[in-house]
Amino acid sequence: MSQYELIAFDMDGTLLNSRKEVSPVTQEAVSRAAEAGKLIALSTGRCRPELSAYTAVMPGIRYFICTSGALVYDVQKQTELYKKPLDAELVKTLLEFAKKEGAMMHLLDEKSIVQTDQFYHMERYGMGVYRPMYERVVTPWDDLYETYCSAPFPVEKVNFYHTDLESRERTKERIRKAGLPVIMVNAENASLELSAEGADKGAGLKKLCEHLNLPLEKTIAVGDAENDLTILETAGLSVAMGNALAKVKELADVVVSDCDQDGCAEVIDRYLLN
Repeated sequence: MSQYELIAFDMDGTLLNSRKEVSPVTQEAVSRAAEAGKLIALSTGRCRPELSAYTAVMPGIRYFICTSGALVYDVQKQTELYKKPLDAELVKTLLEFAKKEGAMMHLLDEKSIVQTDQFYHMERYGMGVYRPMYERVVTPWDDLYETYCSAPFPVEKVNFYHTDLESRERTKERIRKAGLPVIMVNAENASLELSAEGADKGAGLKKLCEHLNLPLEKTIAVGDAENDLTILETAGLSVAMGNALAKVKELADVVVSDCDQDGCAEVIDRYLLN
């Protein structure tokens, strides 16, 4: 039996194929791993409402390292194990910057919140592939900025979906000039994901392992994108998907098949259960 006891899968571009689905082959491999007593975690930029459909088809998933590490969550006990959100005043400032660019604003927390008119024009922001999921899980607010500012609260993560790369760069430059304590990660076509300083997937894996009293050397992390780098650096075995960015492949210990060729099932059979 493998030395590894826990595996953490990124979602988009990793556990999910290009159609945003988990293939039957991968579902079956996850089930076998759970039956063998291995711990399965999702390591993702998504928030809790966006993950329920996947735990329904893969009940072996026990933990979330979600909203890019801002929350570590026990799915079975429905308990928050660790949380590091953006504070309310910081979120207000970030939303002001997004408004300057007309970016689609997205608050990710216990609810997945977007602005109503932007939700109906997701394709404009390069987010059309996510429409089916958004229609299932989002809470639309008619005026996100005003509604939030009228009753602000800490938020696990904020995403801004821009119409082009130049617009995203202007938002990033405003954040830099303001010296805001956030982590900025590029995503999708022209998206910007924003988390509190110290909140990343690698930190989330450390917190989960502390809770489990599990050495990091006994963990596997699988990913494909920029926001996976910290967890790949942290895990005992780092695995890049065949479709991963070049910098991810360079960092990883091993590279497997791409997300459309069941690379995650390959990881389970070759490294977690072998």
